[in-house]
Amino acid sequence: MAALANTLPDPEAMAQFCVALLGIIVAWDAWWLGRQRVDIPTLGELPNAGYAWESNQSQEVSRQWANLMTMGAMMVLPWMLAELSDTPIIWVWIWDILLAIHLISLLIPKRYAITATHLFADGQRYEWNRLKLAKKQPRKRIMLLRKGWGPFGPLPLGGERSELTIALERINSILSEEE
Repeated sequence: MAALANTLPDPEAMAQFCVALLGIIVAWDAWWLGRQRVDIPTLGELPNAGYAWESNQSQEVSRQWANLMTMGAMMVLPWMLAELSDTPIIWVWIWDILLAIHLISLLIPKRYAITATHLFADGQRYEWNRLKLAKKQPRKRIMLLRKGWGPFGPLPLGGERSELTIALERINSILSEEE
């Protein structure tokens, strides 16, 4: 057993690595979140049959419910493992603070836009040929799938039902032209 303990990585070094990696992810997502107002400066009708809209916080809760539950688990689990692994508690606190910041960013209202060539969602731009509509659509959002991502590819879009209806019509029109 002692030989196994000597081959395991230092718990503090592993904690530092994990926290640094999470910090990069949180900063990256925050940067993209900030970009959405640059990429989508106006809402409503856009040139060339485009359309832009914004969700609100309750719609983002509905859109992100699974991610919110995952974040909760990711915040709790390290507390159970820190003592067993002799990881300094400060790294668990920093981990939870970073995840809390990320959790808040999930709840911030998002801007979405449809153009003839791209979908803008979560501060990123997706070409239509890389997306498809899910066969079964949820009631409170539009569910697109990123081709080639398998189960990791859902791309839900939030917003008011009236805006989602307009967006879905335009998405159907664009995707039917792609086929």
